[in-house]
Amino acid sequence: MTAAGLGAIIMLEMRDEKLEAVVGRMLAAAGLTIGLAESCTGGLLCSRVTDVPGSSTYLIGSAVTYSNKAKERLLGVRSQTLMTFGAVSAETALEMARGARRIFDADVGLGVTGIAGPGGAMPGKPVGLVYIALSACDGELCEQHIWKGDRLENKSLSADAALRLIQNYLQ
Repeated sequence: MTAAGLGAIIMLEMRDEKLEAVVGRMLAAAGLTIGLAESCTGGLLCSRVTDVPGSSTYLIGSAVTYSNKAKERLLGVRSQTLMTFGAVSAETALEMARGARRIFDADVGLGVTGIAGPGGAMPGKPVGLVYIALSACDGELCEQHIWKGDRLENKSLSADAALRLIQNYLQ
């Protein structure tokens, strides 16, 4: 087989590989650990990460912080942030990511907060609005998404986007 043919096969295998496996391989190869803080995904992101054999080499832990009280007590999200910007905001997602990084002593922290639906919308904050933030020693990233699916689709799309954010950071 030619090198080009082998390269095409490898690319096809990577395309068929689940995103959580790709991210896991990248984290392991970089020797990095990750801590997760989830709200609207309710643990789905952690579940997907732990579906990968060997994930204990890079996943330190996950906190599902659905209420504001949990965000404050477990992750150290400031009450002023929650009062000023709300639980569904870039500011809260970033503080969640920082908190996950801190409490799990991880190299990378990831925070996900949003409105999965079908209720919960507020003026300026529609159903499907999600913020995903990453905190690492060399910088921070935050993305905003507005999904148009039902509750389960919005959760799944948010977990996908969180994994893609980690992948993009590692590339």
